[in-house]
Amino acid sequence: MSAAVECAVVFLVAENRLLREALTRILDKKSDLTVAGSCAFGPSALEQIKCAKPDVVILDSFTLAATHLYFVREVQRQVPGLNLVMIGMEDEEQTFLRFVREGALGYVLKDASALDVLAAVRSVANDEAVCPPHLCAALFRYLARQSNQVPNLNVKLGLGLTQREQQLVLLISQGMTNKEIASQLQLAEQTVRNHVHRMLRKVGANDRLAVVELCRLQGMPV
Repeated sequence: MSAAVECAVVFLVAENRLLREALTRILDKKSDLTVAGSCAFGPSALEQIKCAKPDVVILDSFTLAATHLYFVREVQRQVPGLNLVMIGMEDEEQTFLRFVREGALGYVLKDASALDVLAAVRSVANDEAVCPPHLCAALFRYLARQSNQVPNLNVKLGLGLTQREQQLVLLISQGMTNKEIASQLQLAEQTVRNHVHRMLRKVGANDRLAVVELCRLQGMPV
């Protein structure tokens, strides 16, 4: 575990002014935290965060619902090293997994107390992930399900296959026809055929099974 941050700089984005003021008062009373600023979501929010250069940004659930995911992506892209805490979130597995994939380290439910939020901010400031235990279990289950579908770096570098093409290889290795693959992936059968032909050209293979064997030699679990 990394060394604890002596004084973490926090920025709060929340639509509700009372929430912003209440959390600011709580966080500012702590010697290991300082609030660099707060705002409602708007055109200037990203610029304010960039100027403040915080260690942690707190985003409330109303803000997230209003912005979809682009703000989450942009703030991390434009402020390197930033960690995110989502507060007031739904107790819903797919929503949780979506924001984990976007890079959030903290996920605090809507029934959490101010002390829960404080603890989450402190943990995330030190690069520690925080989420409710049952959602942590959901994350492990998700990783287990995805273990055979994660794009293999060796395949991408060695054969040049995209993530979609590697997904097709996995399905081909299971004996699925183009029609069956198209049905499972909700694609047109012609689209699948095009992907397969493109793969054959990329790797210099004569048929679908040869592609599978080449991917297996590169370490792909097929």
